[in-house]
Amino acid sequence: MEVFTEKEKRILTVTKSPSDELSLTNCLVINEDLFKNLKTKYGDELFTKISFNNGTKFIYKICSHDKISPELIGLSYIQREWTQITLQCKADVSICVCTKYAVISKINLKIDFLYKKSKIMESFNTDLMAKKFNECFRDLPFTKGQKLIFKLTDKMPLLQLVVDKIECIENSASTFGLLKMNSLVFFDKADDSEINLTGKYRGAVTMTTTSILNPDWDFSKMGVGGLDKEFSVIFRRAFVSRVYPPELVEQLGLQHVKGILLYGPPGTGKTLMARQIGKMLNASEPKIVNGPEILNKFVGESEKNIRVLFEDAEADQKKYGVNSPLHMIIFDEIDAICKQRGTATGSTGVADTVVNQLLSKIDGVEQLNNILIIGMTNRKDLIDEALLRPGRLEVQMEINLPNEEGRLQILNIHTSKLQEHKKLHSDVDLKQISVQIKNYSGAEIEGLVRAATTNAMNKLVSQGQGKVEINPNAVESLLVTKTDFDVAASDIKPAFGSGTDDADHYLDIGIFIYGNPISSIIEDGELLIKQAQSGSLVSPVSLLLQGPAGSGKTALAAHLAYKLSNFPFVKVVSPENMIGYSESSKCQAIKKIFDDAYKSELSCIIVDDIERLLEYVPIGPRFSNVVLQTLIVLLKKKARKGHKLLIIATCNSSDVLRSLQVLDCFNATIYVPAIRDVIYMTNILRELNVFNNDELREIESSMKQKSFNVSLKKLISLAEMAKQSDDSKVIKFICLLDQQCAKTAFHPILDDRSVFDLKHVPFLGQYF
Repeated sequence: MEVFTEKEKRILTVTKSPSDELSLTNCLVINEDLFKNLKTKYGDELFTKISFNNGTKFIYKICSHDKISPELIGLSYIQREWTQITLQCKADVSICVCTKYAVISKINLKIDFLYKKSKIMESFNTDLMAKKFNECFRDLPFTKGQKLIFKLTDKMPLLQLVVDKIECIENSASTFGLLKMNSLVFFDKADDSEINLTGKYRGAVTMTTTSILNPDWDFSKMGVGGLDKEFSVIFRRAFVSRVYPPELVEQLGLQHVKGILLYGPPGTGKTLMARQIGKMLNASEPKIVNGPEILNKFVGESEKNIRVLFEDAEADQKKYGVNSPLHMIIFDEIDAICKQRGTATGSTGVADTVVNQLLSKIDGVEQLNNILIIGMTNRKDLIDEALLRPGRLEVQMEINLPNEEGRLQILNIHTSKLQEHKKLHSDVDLKQISVQIKNYSGAEIEGLVRAATTNAMNKLVSQGQGKVEINPNAVESLLVTKTDFDVAASDIKPAFGSGTDDADHYLDIGIFIYGNPISSIIEDGELLIKQAQSGSLVSPVSLLLQGPAGSGKTALAAHLAYKLSNFPFVKVVSPENMIGYSESSKCQAIKKIFDDAYKSELSCIIVDDIERLLEYVPIGPRFSNVVLQTLIVLLKKKARKGHKLLIIATCNSSDVLRSLQVLDCFNATIYVPAIRDVIYMTNILRELNVFNNDELREIESSMKQKSFNVSLKKLISLAEMAKQSDDSKVIKFICLLDQQCAKTAFHPILDDRSVFDLKHVPFLGQYF
């Protein structure tokens, strides 16, 4: 249904508006008698649909004046300029009445001085202008692009207004509507205008509440997967306020979030996420800065580089105020330029001044509300704390390793081309692969797909006589199979995964389940593993394996961690990896392993040979108190929410740890005994495959009446030594075992009592 219904048509000649007052009404003027007759016939609300030779139609409201002839219609200069019609031109005028309201909800007007010579420096209050505009032009029709004259007060110069945008209640993208009492009116400076505006109704109004977002954003299509939860938090904290119209945000007195810090392990998608946020937002082209690029050897140049980054944002802030477009600055490796002040080496102090300059630009005296800074780092601890407070890098989001669902998303992203062109074999189950590749980062998953693809390509390559050939007929049949992914998984190892090298090192000969003592240890260990996986009250779960040196504690710990727990992250804190370390370096190395463990949902840490780690010796006694306190703190530290940690430690004597106040840090202590039973010894020798059955019976018969106490490691060593004597290896083994038992007869520390007090040892009691 048309908004206006035509009642009758007339041909009138265009003339000037009879008075300046009528020019300010934005109405077309006709003869008074004619106007009265039309009102009698059609009612009070009369409009004109006026068209000219070029076919263009314009809608105006009409009013009357007694000094204009019936065959004329009066247009002001600004109306003739917009309609592009000259005086004395014949115009087709349709007399209309309004039958349907197209009510304007918001109208945006470009404003400038009508005459440049009449410009003044005094500011115009947009709040008063909006109120005056509604009073003067209520119930008048407006069209996008329409020009009109406006006067705020008698003392103010005339202003020229141009309708820039219109939003109607029925149609948000309308080009025409009627101004009503509740219509919102906003003013914005025309291009190159020098007029000064104040008030909440200044600036270009955001015509739709979601214009800050690109309507076609989709993180899966942008190549980012597994970060749905992180992005939802970032959107809530940083972007939701930018969705609302600027005038409402200003009424709330709200300052937008100016900074986001993305931190986490390498390869988890921090840089990629920051780049895609820039594409997702309807903002100026993001400025991407690699941290070290800012620094310059010349005095003052580094600070200047920071200032240059903010110049465009400052210019738009001055020009558009709260309606300025968003400016994004992305700092990759932000820790390179924002280290904690006072920690940088050298005498120039450049690093400190760069941080000061950045702080003043983000949240200084002249605050900017049209910027969004995204910083990325692997080392949040290096960044100056002043940069992390609210008002600066306020939203701090840790980008962790993806979970199973996230890994599947990333696999789908990186195999999309293979699936699209049907190059992925039917035996490839991406969901199953996502379960297998635990603790892989996004970059490592990309590398996995790349390695699998190159494995499939390599099958079609033949080498011979100094050249490489590809069978062109086989190229079409190229498919990436499950076997290719399996081979790729053996090549691409996760940085925060279970180290197979450590597993091979500690389990090179496996473990010997020679009897009930070892079986019960493994059973108790499995219970603690289940507690660490599913328990909710205690985390971390910690186990201490205590027993004489060489009894197999480290191998048992490795078996529990690598074979039974199946945790995606397993690391070993071992004294052999820290030879030559200073106390502080050793503390940092231990802390790093514990910090890395919390980047995985399920983690296991083996703390091997605690006495050696603490540099403990009984004479003195002497130990490293710095390392001791670090270890106690880390063992007692509560696991982060959503992370489960299992700690398995080994030591030779629980009494040493009790005296050092470490024993209480463990949830359970299990004793790993030495070999004292001939049946257990025979079982171990049988697994070593050094002696045949007759020789084993001879050894068992010989040792049955003897008392012996030997560690597992020593027993294996004696068997290996006896093996070298082919003719008399049984006799040699028994002699070696007797000698070993004689040596250890005076070492009660090998006693298999679960609780042993060193005060009772004659030659050590003086130290306790």
